[in-house]
Amino acid sequence: MDALNNANSPRRYLTWQTGAVHELIAFEQPLRDLPQEREQQAEVGPSRPVVSAADQRFNTAAQQPHRSLIAISNRGATVNSDQPKTGGLSAALECVVERSGAVWVGFSEHLGDGDKQQVPLVQRGNGQIGWLDGPAADYSRYYQGFANSILWPALHSLPDRISGSEEDYKSYRDVNAFMARAVSELGDNAVYWVHDYHFLPLGADLHRLGIDRPIGHFLHTPWPESDMMERVPNSGELMKCMLEYDLLGFQTDRDVSNFLACVQSHLGLESKNGVVFSDHGQTQCQNFPIGIDPKQFEQCAADSLEAQKAYISQLKLGGAKLVIGVDRLDYTKGIDNRIKAFDLLAVEPQRVSLLQIATPSRGDIQAYSEYRRDVERLVNQVNNRHGTDEWMPIIYENRSFTQAEIAGLYRAARVCVVTPLRDGMNLVAKEYIAAQDPSDPGVLVLSKFAGAAEDFGEDALLVNPRLSDEIATAISRAASMPREERIQRWRRMMDKLEAYTIHHWSADFVRQLDSSRVTVPADHFHYVGLGWISEAQMPSYRTEPELHTALTRALDKNWVLPIV
Repeated sequence: MDALNNANSPRRYLTWQTGAVHELIAFEQPLRDLPQEREQQAEVGPSRPVVSAADQRFNTAAQQPHRSLIAISNRGATVNSDQPKTGGLSAALECVVERSGAVWVGFSEHLGDGDKQQVPLVQRGNGQIGWLDGPAADYSRYYQGFANSILWPALHSLPDRISGSEEDYKSYRDVNAFMARAVSELGDNAVYWVHDYHFLPLGADLHRLGIDRPIGHFLHTPWPESDMMERVPNSGELMKCMLEYDLLGFQTDRDVSNFLACVQSHLGLESKNGVVFSDHGQTQCQNFPIGIDPKQFEQCAADSLEAQKAYISQLKLGGAKLVIGVDRLDYTKGIDNRIKAFDLLAVEPQRVSLLQIATPSRGDIQAYSEYRRDVERLVNQVNNRHGTDEWMPIIYENRSFTQAEIAGLYRAARVCVVTPLRDGMNLVAKEYIAAQDPSDPGVLVLSKFAGAAEDFGEDALLVNPRLSDEIATAISRAASMPREERIQRWRRMMDKLEAYTIHHWSADFVRQLDSSRVTVPADHFHYVGLGWISEAQMPSYRTEPELHTALTRALDKNWVLPIV
């Protein structure tokens, strides 16, 4: 304690928190003076004028100089912005970079020796993008191994798909450390926005390099229940690393609840109002449901519909109503169960045809290659059983389409089927709604286990994605739904899209992350740790050992110091 009370000690920084906001307090007076100052303030009492003055100072201090933003993901931006997007993350980040001036770093399609860690940047709209060659020695075990053979199936609650080894986890950690070293040199005043399951420990790796700026993480996938995470090797260590982020973003309330339950059951850590308290400080956990730009997509669909009429005319529809499915060819998307539903629908007198666009994905992973063969076998079986010269139940496209092409096809389709076994959000559902003709919209058939179901609720036709007969019934209902009901359902879903777009999503996350730390002189406040505005809110340390521990850990780890 003598060292703590030394007036000549260098300035130290302590973190306190109000709700979701971390603040940095620069203490400019000896710690030995703090108890006396605290007693003097207690005599005055928490009168309204005193609190108002503190609030005014806080508001002034919170006005920080503009910070740059560095976004990090496994997949880098496409070289050509007009190329097809292969996932929601790519479409989302390109939009953020082009409009906000952020820097986006991801891995290129090439591998290197692991020594070169400089990130060459090129201009993209108002922002910049950079590609980093992944380290050849570890990339396969990191990507095909731990990320996509262990984490991906576990996060989607598919335990039978989990495979991998301890070596995969080591490579996963090594690649995270490699990325951390590369991006640590970018931007002296930057905040970091890390994306998805590939980089769960990246925040901890940045801290080990001495980075002490706001670092946030957004998970695009779901987060599973506690018993599923027990199947992931080193899951406890991964969650401890995640708690080194200032802000953890999830797609839905369910994902936040599952994560907090995992932290409690696996690590024994409590949370309050979404804040987890750990040795590293406090981490805010919150849902940020990712959106799209509905106005832009609506206009794109209207413009591209005419261009798609030639393609649609050569499909063997035979007068059937067009149903569309657009997915990466991934076993989490439930494409096989969807095709089985059309085997049941083919016997109905009112015909429908499914245009299934299945974008190639992760073909170098055995589970994906096998799934592709299974899907194609089912398509051939259904078409051979029911198809005619004029009509095919399934039109299967195993290739990529541009976003403009897909927008026009969405507008032409009477029904869209989005039936993943589990999904973080699924932007196809939102894109389809945005693409519709307001005077004659289509109907969305949606898995109840997609994050979009939490947004749209019963305005979509919700189904269990594992039950083909339930999917078939919903498609039949959608295809025959009266126009007035279709308009009412569509209008309510479109209102929700317009109320929270991708621009709200990115701005909300970055605003909360950027405000997670401000530097405020201690003499602007009346207590140490005035994140608690009354004594009733402040935890108290009843014994000297408890106080000594709090002080030591606060100074060593830059975290909360409440003193009563």
